[in-house]
Amino acid sequence: MRPRGARRAVALAALALAASPLAAQTTPAKPTAPAEQPAPPPAEPPPPYEPQLLRLAEVIGALSYLRDLCGAGDGATFRAKFASLLETEGNTPARKETLAGAFNRGFRDYELTYRACTPTAQEIVARFLDEAGRIARDVANRYGG
Repeated sequence: MRPRGARRAVALAALALAASPLAAQTTPAKPTAPAEQPAPPPAEPPPPYEPQLLRLAEVIGALSYLRDLCGAGDGATFRAKFASLLETEGNTPARKETLAGAFNRGFRDYELTYRACTPTAQEIVARFLDEAGRIARDVANRYGG
């Protein structure tokens, strides 16, 4: 154990060293605040028909999978229809991501459920074709376009 005076001397030496110019060079500087970034422009609110559009994208995704599974061979047609929808409605990267997520969800949900075309899958295809047509007509009639 060091005598009391030795401990005091070590503490004073540490203080002196910390205050010396050499210590100032080795002591990391305080981080400076980053330059202020301009605020991003306000996000454009989604259109009033957003829920219908997301449902349509999901249905098109499901049809893309199920139509190929059931031998219709026109899954690529539904992917092209979705690409057209994405081009028309995907005016921001976030919006494109949201629409693509809905399409992929519809595709994956049925990909996980159906490995072969069954009568139930064929019934779902018929219902989804009707639903997609109804959504497209409703949105066009109500919101124009």
